[in-house]
Amino acid sequence: MTTKPIHYPLYKREDTDAFFALFQNNLANFVIIAVTMLGMGFPASIVFGKVIPGAAVAVMAGNLYYAYMAKRLAVKENRTDVTALSYGISTPVMFVFLFGVLAPANALTGDPELAWKIAVAAAFLSGLIEAVVSLSGNWVRDHLPRAAMLGALAGVAITFIAGEMLFNTFSIPVVGLVALAIILVGVVGKIAMPFNIPASLFAVIIGTALAFALGYQSPGSIAEGISNMGFYPIVPSLAAFEGMTYLFGALIGLLAVLLPITLYNAIETMNNVDAMAAAGDSYDVRECQAVDGTGTMLGAIFGGLFPTTVYIATVGSKQMGAGRGYSILNAVVFGAAAVTGVIAALAAIIPLAAIAPILVFVGLSMVTTAFQSNEKKYYPAVAIAMLPYFANYVMTRFNNGAGEVVAGISEGIVPLGQGAMFTAILLGAITVAIIDRNFKQATIFSLIAAFLSFVGFMHAPALAVNAAPDYAIGYVLVAVFFVYCAYKQASAQEVTEPALTKTKQQVAS
Repeated sequence: MTTKPIHYPLYKREDTDAFFALFQNNLANFVIIAVTMLGMGFPASIVFGKVIPGAAVAVMAGNLYYAYMAKRLAVKENRTDVTALSYGISTPVMFVFLFGVLAPANALTGDPELAWKIAVAAAFLSGLIEAVVSLSGNWVRDHLPRAAMLGALAGVAITFIAGEMLFNTFSIPVVGLVALAIILVGVVGKIAMPFNIPASLFAVIIGTALAFALGYQSPGSIAEGISNMGFYPIVPSLAAFEGMTYLFGALIGLLAVLLPITLYNAIETMNNVDAMAAAGDSYDVRECQAVDGTGTMLGAIFGGLFPTTVYIATVGSKQMGAGRGYSILNAVVFGAAAVTGVIAALAAIIPLAAIAPILVFVGLSMVTTAFQSNEKKYYPAVAIAMLPYFANYVMTRFNNGAGEVVAGISEGIVPLGQGAMFTAILLGAITVAIIDRNFKQATIFSLIAAFLSFVGFMHAPALAVNAAPDYAIGYVLVAVFFVYCAYKQASAQEVTEPALTKTKQQVAS
C-alpha cells in the first residue's frame, strides 16, 4: 500500500499573521541599523545603498532555504502542519556589531567607508566561523539539557523581546494598549477581526491610524520616509576582502569581540531550533547553523555587516499555525523593500508602539514553551537559566549612561550579565544535573564554567587569560563539592544494594 502524497501548501491564511510578526521583527532591526548608522555619521549612500540591501540578501537567502527545509520535513514526515523556521538579523549580535565593531572601526579610522569595509569583513569572518562550528551542532544539543537551553532562550524572550517591547507598547498607551488588546484577542483568544483581517495587520493599521489621528505621528514623518525612497540596486563588492587586511592588521583587537559573539550566535540558533523541536518540528541544528553562517557571508559579499540567526519568533509562528509561505513572502517583500527604500519609509510612518505588541506575544510564547516542553521537576532549572538575562538587560541598557547606578544596585549585575548566554545555559545544566542526582555531570558543567570564566567568555568584559579569577575559583570549588556529593551518593548505594539483595533472598526463601 502506497502512502498518498501530502499537499503542503505554498501559502495559507495563517501565514499572513506570521509574516507580519516576522517582517516587523526584521523591520525593527533594519530601522535601528539605519537610524544608528546615520547618527554615527555614515552617509545615506552606504546605509541605504549598501548595508540595507546587503542585509536583505542574507534575509532573502535564509528565508527561502528555510522554506525549502520545511517542505522537505513535511514530505519526510507526511505532515502538513510543519512551520518553517523564522530567520533574520540576530538582535543582540546586531548591537555588538554596531557598537563593538563598527563604532570602534569608525573612530579609529575616521573614514566611514573604510569602517564599513572592516565591519563587513568582520561579518564575513563571523559567518565562516559559525559554518565551521555547525559541524558539532547536533553533538552539543544532545549533551546539553533542554531545560537549560530553553531557559536561557526564555531569558532573552522575557527581557529583550517581551519586556522591551512591552515598554515600547506603554510609551504611547492610547496606541500601544489598543494594539496589544487586538493581538491578545485575535491571536491568543482566536477571535476574528473585522473583515477577517489578520490580527497583527489589524493592530498595525489601527495603531498607526490612532497615532496620526491623535498627533503622535505628524504628516512630516511621511515626507521624511518618502524622501529616502529610490532605487538601491543589490550589487556584490569586494569590501569584505578589502576590510580583511585592516581586520588582521591595525584593528586585530576586534577579533576578540568576534569569537565570543559568534559562538553566542551559534548557540542562539541551536536554542531556537531546539525550541522548535519541542513545539513539534525537528530540524537538523548543524544544517541550520551552516545556513546562518552562509547567509551571513552572502550578505557580507553584498555589503551587509550583521550576522543572521534562526529567530526566537519561530515558536510564535508555529502557534499561529503558519507553514512555509510566511517565510517565502518575507524574502520577497524584504528584497523589494530594500531595493526601493520602502523600509526607510515604513520606519518613519509606523510607530513602534503599534508594532511592539506583536513581539510581546512572540516573547511570551517562547517563555510558555520553555516551561510546557519540560517536566515539572525541571522548572527550577528553566527559571534559574532565565535570570542572567535580567542582569544582562540592566547592564546593556543602563550601564553606559549610569554605571554608578547599576553598581549601587549590586556589584554582581555587570559580571552576571557578561556572557549571559553561557552563564544561563551552564547554571541551568548544573541544576538539571542536581535534580537528576547526576553529580558527575554537574562537576563537568562546573569545570566548563570555570574554564569559560578563566578565559573571559563569562563574567568578564573581554577575552583574556585569568579574566575572571574569582568566578573561575568559585566554579572549581563548586566542582569539588559535587565530587564530594558523588562520592557520598556512591557510598550510600554500596550500603543500600547489599541490603536490598539480602532482603530479596530472604523473601525468596
